[in-house]
Amino acid sequence: MTPTRVVAFGGGHGLSASLRALRHCVPGLDLDITAVVTVGDDGGSSGRLRAERGGLPPGDLRQALVALAGDHPATRRSAALFQHRFAAAGGGAAGGDGAGTDSLAGHAVGNLLLHGLTELLGDPVVALDHAGAMLGAVGRVLPMSRQPVGIEARVRGADPDRPDEVRTVRGQHQVAVTCGTVESLRLTPAAPAACAEAVAAVGAADWLIFGPGSWYTSVLPHLLVPGLADAIVSSPARRLVTLNLVAEKETLGLSLPDHLDTLRRYLPELKVDMVLADSKAVADPVAVERAAESLGARLVLAPVAVTDGTPRHDPAALGAALVPVLGADR
Repeated sequence: MTPTRVVAFGGGHGLSASLRALRHCVPGLDLDITAVVTVGDDGGSSGRLRAERGGLPPGDLRQALVALAGDHPATRRSAALFQHRFAAAGGGAAGGDGAGTDSLAGHAVGNLLLHGLTELLGDPVVALDHAGAMLGAVGRVLPMSRQPVGIEARVRGADPDRPDEVRTVRGQHQVAVTCGTVESLRLTPAAPAACAEAVAAVGAADWLIFGPGSWYTSVLPHLLVPGLADAIVSSPARRLVTLNLVAEKETLGLSLPDHLDTLRRYLPELKVDMVLADSKAVADPVAVERAAESLGARLVLAPVAVTDGTPRHDPAALGAALVPVLGADR
């Protein structure tokens, strides 16, 4: 039997949680996993590298690679190295933006390695494949575009003293921490070229997975890349949306049904087969079910959060919930 080909979209911790969950599906399913990652990050180590040297911001790509790293002790040590972040010289703590004149402070080793591999090999996709081999990755990591993008949002109430004023907030980091209500989202450039390998993976997929993750800065940007959006709509794959456990700063006031409505707003042709949500995070199952049905989807409720009360997906529990979904009709 051929493996089930899964493409997961996102960035940061949300995509990492989804990929680790898919890893937990492996004993029950034969999966061919591809991660398609946003390239809009402009904060911390990634933002510094992007501003100083150009190229794709590596942080979200690094996290996806580490999530898919193999289980051999050598590859686990390599994964730990990728995640190691340099402290400030002298042993002081280093923040995400570095400290003083210490050029290494705050940088993750994997970010520097990915940037170096891209310079050496001349292509970020080739660099990612090489890094994946170094980590014994059980899947492939691809950027949504070979060119970095900017993320801009029209936000109402970005200035708390002017709650009715709508202004443009520029940059992934600033959008992620905005205290206002995001009314619209766009990329710069407005129509970046989709990564050809990502488009091919979408066209060959059995399942496309969106979320969990920062909705405006990690999930929705994929729908704003025209070539990728076209591939998503035309793909014969089934589509699954995994909802977040709580609202993030950028989505405060956005209900779970609203999260689903935004998918249709930015890609009206999108059809979804299943929506997966944590049973305790859904305050109004009827409203979420109606929003899911508006996309053509069935709502699946399962306990997928960690049990310590923090708003984090448990990869093992999420993986267990995904097994019967991804294995349907196999």
